[in-house]
Amino acid sequence: MAIHESGEDYLEAILVIKQRNGNVRSIDIAHELSFSKPSVSVAMKNLKANNYITIDENGFINLTETGMEIADKIYERHTFLTGWLTSIGVDPEVASEDACKVEHAISAESFSAIKKYIAEHEK
Repeated sequence: MAIHESGEDYLEAILVIKQRNGNVRSIDIAHELSFSKPSVSVAMKNLKANNYITIDENGFINLTETGMEIADKIYERHTFLTGWLTSIGVDPEVASEDACKVEHAISAESFSAIKKYIAEHEK
């Protein structure tokens, strides 16, 4: 099943929170994304049903292999694009917001070409 942009945002948030805190609960995601707890609960149910996450008996959320692949891809795009936009003079907050929009829409081919182009021209 194809995952939507909001699902990618949730998976990315889970990855970031896990890296920062070690554990992830629904309330952590709600705070991170400024979403309501009920909205996050519905999203977690959908992500779990589609095998992107697991939720243990203590309510801790973990990414499955599939969920981790998506989260890693989106997070790499976000950090790379934010860094690049900031390096060319875009305000960091604007750069992060713009990167969040682009990270979902850009194809793997285009993203790879941009990374390659920038790497070659930063030498």
